[in-house]
Amino acid sequence: MELNMLFKGFCFLLLPLSFLSCGKKGTPNPLPPPVQPKDFIFKNAIVNNSSATSGIYRAQDTAVRIVLNFNVPVSDLSISSGVLWNENGGASVSFSNSLGSGDSSIIIYPSAPLKFLTKYVISISTSLISKENVHLKSAQTISVSTGVDSTDKFPRVSDDALLDLIQKQTFRYFWDFGHPVSGMAPERNTSGDVVTTGGTGFGVMSILAGINRNFISKADGLERINKIVNFLKNNCTRYHGAFAHWINGATGATVPFSAKDDGGDLVETSLLMQGLLCARQYFNNADAMETSLRENINILYDEINWNWFRNGNQNVLYWHWSPNYNFDMNLQIKGWNESLIVYVLAASSNKDSIPRIVYDNGWASNGTMKNGDSYYGTQLPLGPALGGPLFFAHYSFLGINPHDLKDTYANYFTQNTNQSLINYKYCVANPKGYYGYSNNSWGLTASDEQNGYSAHSPTNDDGVISPTAAISSLPYTPEQSMAALKFFYYTLGDKLFKQYGFIDAFNLSDLWFAGSFLAIDQGPQIVMIENYRTGLLWNLFMSCPEIKRGMKNLGFQSPNF
Repeated sequence: MELNMLFKGFCFLLLPLSFLSCGKKGTPNPLPPPVQPKDFIFKNAIVNNSSATSGIYRAQDTAVRIVLNFNVPVSDLSISSGVLWNENGGASVSFSNSLGSGDSSIIIYPSAPLKFLTKYVISISTSLISKENVHLKSAQTISVSTGVDSTDKFPRVSDDALLDLIQKQTFRYFWDFGHPVSGMAPERNTSGDVVTTGGTGFGVMSILAGINRNFISKADGLERINKIVNFLKNNCTRYHGAFAHWINGATGATVPFSAKDDGGDLVETSLLMQGLLCARQYFNNADAMETSLRENINILYDEINWNWFRNGNQNVLYWHWSPNYNFDMNLQIKGWNESLIVYVLAASSNKDSIPRIVYDNGWASNGTMKNGDSYYGTQLPLGPALGGPLFFAHYSFLGINPHDLKDTYANYFTQNTNQSLINYKYCVANPKGYYGYSNNSWGLTASDEQNGYSAHSPTNDDGVISPTAAISSLPYTPEQSMAALKFFYYTLGDKLFKQYGFIDAFNLSDLWFAGSFLAIDQGPQIVMIENYRTGLLWNLFMSCPEIKRGMKNLGFQSPNF
């Protein structure tokens, strides 16, 4: 019995073995699937220990160390064909490389110093492979911008010699580039026959400064200004005495500035007359040519029908009148902006002067142009919040001397100084964080920008700095303006300083540099530098007997009258 039970148990144990032996004979157990190589993926780039901000990799200077990070080790044999470095749209950059972080990073250095303030592109192609022989999954393009190089780009000279140099080079815009027929100032360096009325007024003042600096002879300057005045008198259409904003410099025909702006522009006309009156005072000899010049300038000034631009005897002046659209532009000239000169000239007219009520009710809006708030610790007497674009402190004051000039509304040297200081302090504070703003790089005013033209200011700031803003403020902020001028010239060098002086504008955040020069931005630089140095244009304009009388009638007080 016990033996029988043992036998049955033994048989039971043999059953699994018997069962297994009934499977497919000779088939090995299945192996695990082979391990697939990982995808080869670019992770990020580190430039001088900093990662990208908003997709922009920026080096603070021209010394660049770039680390390209991947998810797996890289084959060093593929780097030479898989990684290329080029100046944006230009030549290739030779570089050395090494591997780091367990060979999953490529570290690259340029073999020679890079250019400052220049965009570069690093291209990583799919020919780059990992050590597992996998090609990069997708090609990558990395943009790297170099920063400011603080070394001097031009030799150091004395401050006086530097101001001479800036004035002389800027003067070339009006002298070498003056229209061959009319002598008037082109609107910009690319405008062909289109000349600008206000910019020509600035150009006339620049010629006077050029004579004073011995850039040209007095005889040559007289000849050029006579050419301009004769063209204005004999070839150009006037609208109740006012000139158009733009004129064809070859024919004198009006060039419309906009759809309905095809007639008289009182602001542009006033900026022109400011310059011509300075010329009248400068050329004061009794010879025939100087006498003829003075007479023709008087004719042009006396024939401006200022009261016509009151649009039906209103107590305000209007900017535009068109023979086709009448006063449809409907733009009243009210302060505070660049147009104080209009009311001064209108009140000073020998034949058609406006009464003071037009100034008080129109320009000053019975005092509502006052501000009185403080910005960055500086009080602003007049104008919009934070002061507006800096040309407000320049255009009218190329001739009007703001020193100790007062009326019911403001002390005008305080006004212009404080607006300039607020503009400076805003750029130093740099609330929007633009690259390149500093105590040496500041100045917001109307100028070209990447996609057009804009009146830049602390309330309209898109990273564009205009050299004319700080330089033309030299009489108001000499220390801050001189620091900016030196930075623009010595540090930024030929990025900014070209054949007609400083380019119109630049944006270091976007590494954009204007290819343009504008008459209304070049002129204030040479004129305000001269006013800072000698007061030449201020003295000439304020010596006009009608200006003394007109400003007194408006309630101004000045030691100049």
